[in-house]
Amino acid sequence: MRAGRRASSEGATGPGSSLTDIAMQPGLAPATSPLAMPLIGFGEVRHTRLKPVRNAFAYGTYFLMLPMRSMAQRPGGHLARNRFAALSFYDADHGDGRSLAQGGALAWLDQLLAAEGITDATGEVWLHCYPRVLGFTFKPVSFWYCHRPDGSLRAILVEVNNTFGERHCYLLDHPRFGQELRADKVFHVSPFCPVEGGYRFRFMLTADLRHTVARIDYDDASGPLIETSVSGKLEALTAASQRHALWHYPAMTLGVVARIHWQALKLWIKKVPFFRKPMPPALLTTRAGTPQPHEDTP
Repeated sequence: MRAGRRASSEGATGPGSSLTDIAMQPGLAPATSPLAMPLIGFGEVRHTRLKPVRNAFAYGTYFLMLPMRSMAQRPGGHLARNRFAALSFYDADHGDGRSLAQGGALAWLDQLLAAEGITDATGEVWLHCYPRVLGFTFKPVSFWYCHRPDGSLRAILVEVNNTFGERHCYLLDHPRFGQELRADKVFHVSPFCPVEGGYRFRFMLTADLRHTVARIDYDDASGPLIETSVSGKLEALTAASQRHALWHYPAMTLGVVARIHWQALKLWIKKVPFFRKPMPPALLTTRAGTPQPHEDTP
């Protein structure tokens, strides 16, 4: 699977964009497929604050899309796992930090799903995340796409980290690509946003499985406040695609942290209200259901 490395800034990534050109797919790897291969996505991040002052930015990025069950059956390949490399993936960067000898991040996920009564997500699990670059990482958000054995999507786990070293997960039950999914906000992310209101999630995948979009919009008590998205075109993770990523984004993860603080400074200069960090929620996971078509979503 190979595609161009520049994702369009038009279409599904923009606020209010049409979904008519996006084909919703049940999953990335049907049960009848051979073992899936790790992918890398090249695209962009968009972020728009709507009030009390408008602040918007976009930047190029790349990310991993990892078939965690296939990788457990077929270790090795081009991805450096749990060892230092220019670009690598560490299981300990997710979940409760367990090592590969303890089952790794996948074992943590399966345990979490079982605790939530989800026992049929035993098909492929695709993890959309940032890698470590030269040993450094910061992962504001990662997405776990959990499938049934027939390849249909069973659940999505949204794993969120803040700059205080805290982590929280939002579990989306019975999701569908293209459908809006909602969850109450219970976890502090930015000092310029209160812990109130809720998130609106929407995930999209093109028919050829080469372009993915994840949108997270945040509403405070008075309505829409933040619109964000990460999108990209997927291709095989190879030595060549890793060199391309490192050459064009040599300090990508450091850049993520730098941009967070730079945008925070801009908001402070604009006198956007500041909120103190509350204690994190007692539970690691907040579960949200999928609104049904006949329901009026609050």
